[in-house]
Amino acid sequence: MTPAAGARPLNDASSEPASVPGALLTRVRRAIGEAGGWLPFDRFMAMALYEPGLGYYANATPKFGAMPQGADGQGSDFVTAPELSPLFGHTLARQVAQAMQATGVNEVWEFGAGTGALARQVLDALEALGTPPARYTIVDLSGSLRARQQATLATHAGRVHWADRLPPRFEGIVLGNEVLDAMPVQLIVRLGGVWHERGVALAGDGAALVWADRPTALRPPLEIEGGHDYLTEVHPQAEAFIRTLAEHWTRGAGFFIDYGFPEAEYYHPQRHMGTLMCHRAHRSDDDPLADLGLKDITAHVNFTGIALAAQDAGLAVLGYTGQGRFLLNAGLLDLARDAGPRAAAMLGKLVNEHEMGELFKVLALAPEASAPGWVPVGFTAGDRTHRL
Repeated sequence: MTPAAGARPLNDASSEPASVPGALLTRVRRAIGEAGGWLPFDRFMAMALYEPGLGYYANATPKFGAMPQGADGQGSDFVTAPELSPLFGHTLARQVAQAMQATGVNEVWEFGAGTGALARQVLDALEALGTPPARYTIVDLSGSLRARQQATLATHAGRVHWADRLPPRFEGIVLGNEVLDAMPVQLIVRLGGVWHERGVALAGDGAALVWADRPTALRPPLEIEGGHDYLTEVHPQAEAFIRTLAEHWTRGAGFFIDYGFPEAEYYHPQRHMGTLMCHRAHRSDDDPLADLGLKDITAHVNFTGIALAAQDAGLAVLGYTGQGRFLLNAGLLDLARDAGPRAAAMLGKLVNEHEMGELFKVLALAPEASAPGWVPVGFTAGDRTHRL
């Protein structure tokens, strides 16, 4: 095990308050000790995000919204598409309505529902279309977010349900907006031509966290051209999630919206610093070892890996395209006809190529029994499945 190049101690316990970061750091230190002095990054990331009561998505700190946190502690860390414009969810609802009709299901399952804004937008629009689902189930591990979702969705209380896990069998339209990017990743780094797995260890005094690497048999799914040092991620947990979904899901269609790339772009030789990123107060940094439990940690999605995992598990890939193209295909401009200047500016963020329209992609999946004979409306033009 060798220290990562440029490693520096972080989270010195002598300056930590008795708070979320301090308590979470104590648990991480314990986990490192129990693991023999080195914790793989995916285990660290899981603790940083989901450790009960302390991880970023398991504590009560604000997360989603358009405004950064202020001195009063109010505000948010980042904004997602439903917070930018309700027309995001209203447009997605058109795709949901078509998919329900095409596959003969009358339920929606949303994973990682955030504030509940997307669920409310979809349900409001489906009711306006005259096609409300009999049941809208949210699967979310965050107790604090569940309380906020319940408040947001009070007007749909009779239709919305929550689940901690999948039933043995279920059918429905599956939605996942910015879910895959929050699933823990493994970090691998090529140093001097030798591949290492990057993990987290304790500094010599045992108080602070540092990066540490050790040789590994892990490799990216593509050969990385050149001999230069290269840091990247692999995504076993996101792919395992898709395989687990396939084991339980019998009928319907699913739409996963996230930032990411197909494999050839993800593992391009020039992307030598990886995609791992943290978000706090609408600012980004690349230091996940700092401010434990107080900021989001994400990595871009390898959509080729997700699609292959889906196919290996018996799911069909129905489409893949940019978010902007998907929303335009599904009728966003028709819904935005009477939008004012400010609303139009927000819609521009959703569809413009230099903003979310191209960075975010949409991948559609379905059990094989639900795949033949129809094309989701969001992919009627500009489908890029052939580029996965």
